[in-house]
Amino acid sequence: MVLVELIGALIGALSIVYIYYKFVIFNFWRKRGVFYVEPVVPTGNITALVIGKKQIGVLFQDVYMKYKNHRAIGMYSLYKPNLLIADPDLIRVVLTKEFRSFHDRGMYYNEKTDPLSAHLFCMPGKRWRNMRVKMTPTFTSGKIKQMFSIVKECGEELAKYLQSIAQMRDSVEIKDIFARYSTDVIMSTAFGIKSNCIEEPNNEYRKQEKKIVEMNSIWIALFIFVPKIMDFFSVPFTDRQVTSFYMNMFRENVEYRQIHNIVRHDFMNLLIQLMGRGYVDPDDDKKTTDVKSTVSKLTMEEAVAQSYIFFIAGFETSSTTATFALYELAQHHDVQDKVRQDIDEMLTKHGGVTYDAVNEMTYLHKVVNETLRKYPPIPVLNRTCTEEIDLPTMNVRLPKGTLITIPVLGLHRDPSIYPDPDKFDPERFNANVVAERLPYAYLPFGEGPRNCIGARFGYVQTKVGLVCLLSKYKFKLHSRTSVPPIFDEKCIACVSAATSASRSTVTSCSTSTASSRMHIEQIQKED
Repeated sequence: MVLVELIGALIGALSIVYIYYKFVIFNFWRKRGVFYVEPVVPTGNITALVIGKKQIGVLFQDVYMKYKNHRAIGMYSLYKPNLLIADPDLIRVVLTKEFRSFHDRGMYYNEKTDPLSAHLFCMPGKRWRNMRVKMTPTFTSGKIKQMFSIVKECGEELAKYLQSIAQMRDSVEIKDIFARYSTDVIMSTAFGIKSNCIEEPNNEYRKQEKKIVEMNSIWIALFIFVPKIMDFFSVPFTDRQVTSFYMNMFRENVEYRQIHNIVRHDFMNLLIQLMGRGYVDPDDDKKTTDVKSTVSKLTMEEAVAQSYIFFIAGFETSSTTATFALYELAQHHDVQDKVRQDIDEMLTKHGGVTYDAVNEMTYLHKVVNETLRKYPPIPVLNRTCTEEIDLPTMNVRLPKGTLITIPVLGLHRDPSIYPDPDKFDPERFNANVVAERLPYAYLPFGEGPRNCIGARFGYVQTKVGLVCLLSKYKFKLHSRTSVPPIFDEKCIACVSAATSASRSTVTSCSTSTASSRMHIEQIQKED
């Protein structure tokens, strides 16, 4: 009898929840006269993401392609109303024109429960603005130029590591190779540590790195769309072991540098300056004398968090972009030959791999941009309404807290914007073609005041890796590498989603791997 009553009570409770969702929560867009996609209780329109059947970028791309004529599409991410912005003019409104009303990403942020979440990407409001002002001088071209020798050294080590493989005309897993290269670059610049992942692929740094990128699909949904649930239960997004590892590593290296008076031109040195006095030395090396003594300094925890996001963004997005660039070049040998010619001409002109040489490789820049179009590292952009606002030209009033999603992957694969979008064509980024294209239809690094602060460094890191390999080796796809590539539904970043489908072969100019395997072959150059 008691069991029957309990079952009855449970059924009654579930019925009430269902009715509340169906007629209260899921009535948000209907009441406002906004076109919406019919949701499902209790996951709304993101069921495929929650159960791990679709990658987040693909999910929103599908909605965008099906309903883009509506300009803005109402959706529900779990219990939260979410407006998908499909029109580039409205995207410009959200990211730039009305930035004051959409300045937060609305993602998980809790510096007490999860200190590594207190970084620029997730910070809200004034905390973000103050931190952005402090961090902007650390990513100037002058500062990146100072770090260039570190990136170059890692690139040369990468090329050297592949030499014996190329001589044997063997194959290599290129995604893994670039992940190790990027880890070495970021560990060296962000933490001042020579991680040596190229030579030692299974060391502790790679183990900790893998813990970061291996995320449960439900965790991703909570982190992006309903972080208040994690706040309510005091659940950190970052694995506690990862937090402890990076906090201790950063603190120990800061103390070591301070004790031994070590100054190195890297990101960690800039963070030490921000901790010590609240500002960094200007690029011209002239000491700043007009900075107020009351300027706030970074705490150790804040500095670690900024270093941590620099690490996450740097190793994952750069390695996946470089991987997909080689994946496409391995299929299009004419493009590969053309970019190699561009590289060789600039290396000859500048006498080797220099900051100026890399920046003058115009065709390489187009190749990287086309890779970012076809495989954007961040496939969606998220904002949250920070104050009630009437969405211009839409006759829709959005209340504070409304989620906004911009389908970057959808825009980048839209045939009305990029004809034959599956074709890899660097010529899309010729100056005259770019000038004719809709603004805000190319968003690999976002746009507006909250665009990616490290975009310039990301370009340099990716290009140096490609230059060091393409100048010496030829690449061809391995037979086990699938075309088109297969994406990991449990990964936030589109680029990091290639699985055993992008294997290539390397021959002095070629690489081969099992998941992104390529054959690699050494290039024989005339004396």
